[in-house]
This record gives sequence, structure tokens and C-alpha cells, in this order.
Amino acid sequence: MLISPAFAQTAGAASGGGMFAQFMPLLLIFVVFYFLLIRPQQKKMKMQKEMLGALRRGDRVVTGGGIIGTISKVKSDTEVQVEISDGVKVIIARDTIATVMAKTEPADKADSASGGGDTSEGGENKGKSGGLRKLLGG
Repeated sequence: MLISPAFAQTAGAASGGGMFAQFMPLLLIFVVFYFLLIRPQQKKMKMQKEMLGALRRGDRVVTGGGIIGTISKVKSDTEVQVEISDGVKVIIARDTIATVMAKTEPADKADSASGGGDTSEGGENKGKSGGLRKLLGG
């Protein structure tokens, strides 16, 4: 009546290229997710792992809970002792350290840079205060 018979008979069969065209948007979405989400997250995790592996005594760190302290002793691969105030030392898991605020130089680099390092009457190496003395001219 209102529909012509020629229009009703034009039902085309699905072509072979249609299958690829259907999966193309899904493939494109996966590629976008990989470059915008997955790859940067993997890089961030790798940098965090390297940072935790390079922790040493004297580094100033911030824990995941927001506590700021100085590493006084590296106890094991999973624990460090952090001094959060004068005489207050806590043992925390390495994985809870969020960032390193200040890195200290290794002892062998500090000795070669300052010509043997600063020594006090106790014979201890005072490499941390050497930079401050240089700044203040003392």
C-alpha cells in the first residue's frame, strides 16, 4: 500500500569487510587506553620501584600517611627506620614511602667531592653539614 515492493526487497547481505569494520572501533579504543592510561602507569610504577630501591640513610622522605622524616637506618629490603622527631624513631615498610624530598650523596661521592670529607673530633664524617658550611662561608 504505502511501501513500494521495490523498496521492501532491498535487503543486502553482510559483506566480508563489515567484520573488520565492526572491530576497528574496539581496537582503536584499546590503543588509546594503552597510550593514555596503561603505559604512563607502568612508567610511574617503574620510577617508584627505582626510588624505593635507592633509599639510603639520611634521605628525607614523606610516607603515604603524610609523615615527614629522615631515614636513620635501612633495616632490610622491606623495612626502614625513620626519625620523625628528635629521638623519635619508627620502623616503617618501604612500600609506604610516597616521595623522597631530599637525597643525600653516597659516602664515596661526598668524600671525593670535598677532598676527604669533613671530620669532627669523633672522627665521624659530617658530609651533610659540609654544604651548609660552604654556603655560610665557615
